Amino acid sequence: MPVKNRFAELHDDITAWRRDIHENPEILFETHRTSALVAEKLRAFGCDEVVEGIGRTGVVGVIKGRETGSGKVIGLRADMDALPINEQTGVAHASKTPNAMHACGHDGHTAMLLGAAQYLAETRNFDGTVVVIFQPAEEGGGGGREMCADGMMERFGVQEVYGMHNWPGRPTGSFAIRPGPFFAATDLIEIEVEGLGGHAAKPQETIDTTVVASHLVLALQTIVSRNADPVEQIVVSITSFETSSKAFNVIPQRVSIMGTVRTMSNELRDLAEKRMGEICEGVAATYGATAKLNYIRNYPVMVNHEEQTDFAAKVARSVAGDCDEAPLVMGGEDFAFMLEERPGAYILVGNGDTAMVHHPKYDFNDEAIPAGCSWWAEIVEQRMPAAG
Repeated sequence: MPVKNRFAELHDDITAWRRDIHENPEILFETHRTSALVAEKLRAFGCDEVVEGIGRTGVVGVIKGRETGSGKVIGLRADMDALPINEQTGVAHASKTPNAMHACGHDGHTAMLLGAAQYLAETRNFDGTVVVIFQPAEEGGGGGREMCADGMMERFGVQEVYGMHNWPGRPTGSFAIRPGPFFAATDLIEIEVEGLGGHAAKPQETIDTTVVASHLVLALQTIVSRNADPVEQIVVSITSFETSSKAFNVIPQRVSIMGTVRTMSNELRDLAEKRMGEICEGVAATYGATAKLNYIRNYPVMVNHEEQTDFAAKVARSVAGDCDEAPLVMGGEDFAFMLEERPGAYILVGNGDTAMVHHPKYDFNDEAIPAGCSWWAEIVEQRMPAAG
């Protein structure tokens, strides 16, 4: 079964919703306008229940099939939040909000799931219940974790959960997926190096934190090159290096370092944290300084469940004719929290030849809408087929 004709009919409407959301981006949990828009549309579609305020600003809609005897309940999730980036696309629907833009396509994800919800509420051609999940704060805030912590899975009886992300560089409307670990665990690191500040002309009277911290930045890379198994995936990135003094003639008392650690297994995650602590302590001690590490376990590895991944790929082939094996992704995705609570799968849908996500010239490709909507609708209709 190819892309559903109904989504060709709804394409202009869904595109308009997407561009409206794009013009009015909201960061992290501050998705008040977007959440209200989603809730309003779900009620207009005739959802059986619409609940706001799950995970602070998340929205959940419940759609019952024309039959519910199967007892099956499937969750479909889209993220709603934008990024703190100044848009440079020049499109007519560009962001109206300074330092906020939908640079990751969550506007497209939300609009596609709204389109699928409208279709499913109209047709109800399935035996079971659909729970459509609109999540805030995917971009660093852990909105998926917050929705789960609010008891969403138990409250709505979700048994399986499915998610989707657009992917620039893939042909528009094509699909790719992989079982098992898919997106990396993304941990955050903060390091405070403390030495002895002083005059730049008298370094012998100081403990130069700039020198200590520079050696530390280089030493941390040995976790990847000399501690981790070379066939494993790990990335250590130092992204901020800030001294406590900005003067030409002052050796600073403190240096603050920030960064991320990305891994594909809990074992490697444990190794990275252990070695990072040992390196901070050892390098600092060598120069008479101290280095305090704050290792923050953020998003876990996102692991697709094998049975649900096979099913998601089968549905993708029915929509697009094929489904490729996706590569491992070292970026993080907080859908991982939902997949820790329930079996499910996460798929990539092609966004065509656009700028990469998180780039100020990125824009979601509206031509991907029919394929994305159809995949979500077919997940429901094929997983919970109605009799007759």
